[in-house]
Amino acid sequence: MSGLNKGVGKIEVALKWDPAPSGAPVHDLDLVAAVYTAEDPHGTPAQLVHFGSRSPDGTILLNRDSRTGQGFGFDEVMTLELDRLAPRYVRVVVGVAIQQGGGRIVLGSVAGSAVRVSEGYTELLTDDFAAVSGATAATVAEFTRNGAEGWTFRPLSRGFDADPESFGSLMGSARP
Repeated sequence: MSGLNKGVGKIEVALKWDPAPSGAPVHDLDLVAAVYTAEDPHGTPAQLVHFGSRSPDGTILLNRDSRTGQGFGFDEVMTLELDRLAPRYVRVVVGVAIQQGGGRIVLGSVAGSAVRVSEGYTELLTDDFAAVSGATAATVAEFTRNGAEGWTFRPLSRGFDADPESFGSLMGSARP
């Protein structure tokens, strides 16, 4: 919970992974956020935020994008300001997809991979993708607007065998 507000508000999702071994195709993991309206909360996203994009209203931003996993700690970071989203948006699903340019790569073959979801100094989730190790993409978190209570958080670990392009259209089908 955040301060005087009810529910979760400003969220940070951070992703890390180790670079591919020398001579192997580059591992490029990407954070993806899909935003849904009350009319279609499990279907087609009204907004899809990923590398090279942001939400039109600036409430969801990819602050850092890594193409190789090189660096210390978490290399890719996305900020979601849920408390600023327009009332028509009722669900946000966050996931991770692997670029498949160098051949099929699954989450279990990417060393050192992990995702962290936090609000301020409160860690809501840390996951190493072990439960979805055979997937090429996975959802990790779901945020739903619950009327007067604000936004709620729920871990949502579901693997998909999808490239980043098709993963965006599949994310809404993920349910706990």
